[in-house]
Amino acid sequence: MLIGVPKEIKVHEYRVGITPAGARELTQHGQEVWVEKGAGDGAGFTDKQYQQAGALIKDDVAKIYSSAQLIVKVKEPQEQEYAYLHEGLVLFTYFHFAASKTLTEAMMASGVTCVAYETVKGDDGRLPLLAPMSEVAGRMAVQAGAHALERAQGGRGVLLGGVPGVAPGHVVILGGGVVGSHAAVVAKGMGAQVSILDRSLSRLRVLDEQFHGQVNTIYATQDAIEFYVPTGDLVVGSVLVPGAAAPQLLDRQMLKRMKNGAVLVDVAIDQGGCFATSKPTTHQQPVYEVDNIVHYCVANMPGAVPRTSTVALTNATLPWVLLMAEKGVFEALWANKNLRAGLNIHKGKITCRGVAESFGIPYVDALSVLQK
Repeated sequence: MLIGVPKEIKVHEYRVGITPAGARELTQHGQEVWVEKGAGDGAGFTDKQYQQAGALIKDDVAKIYSSAQLIVKVKEPQEQEYAYLHEGLVLFTYFHFAASKTLTEAMMASGVTCVAYETVKGDDGRLPLLAPMSEVAGRMAVQAGAHALERAQGGRGVLLGGVPGVAPGHVVILGGGVVGSHAAVVAKGMGAQVSILDRSLSRLRVLDEQFHGQVNTIYATQDAIEFYVPTGDLVVGSVLVPGAAAPQLLDRQMLKRMKNGAVLVDVAIDQGGCFATSKPTTHQQPVYEVDNIVHYCVANMPGAVPRTSTVALTNATLPWVLLMAEKGVFEALWANKNLRAGLNIHKGKITCRGVAESFGIPYVDALSVLQK
């Protein structure tokens, strides 16, 4: 199989879909890998390293798209890439369709097959290709939030760890999953007071054991959210409904009850955001203010640390790329229900229920559209 790896062109996106190590694994299994010239530069992987791994370097991205059977990316196609898409092409990347009807309709119209990292499942029912970037984003959320809290950035001028004689800042985390737990690790490591709210008692028990009772674990009723959010110096939104739009947890009225200069970090922004006042930002202009509350809503947070993120992501994706390359994409989708959970669009039909419900578009079962 010919596998194409284009350079990411989203603003300040430096990750790459396959590393030289991944290219070597693929070529040793008899696959052909074409990498766009400079695709790995942002993550510190040179063209020479790819060549040494057996990949071919191409400077014509249109040729990569027209020749490859499988395109492996990191982020969803940007508008200027739509012209390269064609029926029969398979894209394996993050799509987060529920955040953009425009992207969804464009992919449906193009005829491409979209296999989304974020909905591929593991045998345990979890999301193994979302997890590594959730880990990175969770840790970055507190790091970015701490910076945004500085007065020069518009924040209220609070040091999360405090100092002797001065109380630490309070970090409130909405959602105790992968993002939330990793955010708590960094927040606690900085010396902050940490409160995690979640609607799963079993998850709260796990978190309580993980942190030896040193973080507050709170059952997330609406009352609890309304009580804890106004006490936070930094509030991290980390809720997830796989494939669907994120639920909105904070309305505009809640902002008026928060401290002036407090910071909201919306890690769910790539799924539409979990705060009513959230809108996607970039690493170039990461923050904005609404009602004196600083919002950090960068939709590709892990892109800021592309070396770490690329290696973490491709460690998880490479086995699935190998599976599709060796069995054939459609044979692999048909035979493997966990990979099939990642199929979001095929033959112009939406095969992910969460995406379909987000836009009121008919849902079609994946097996029915995969039938020959």
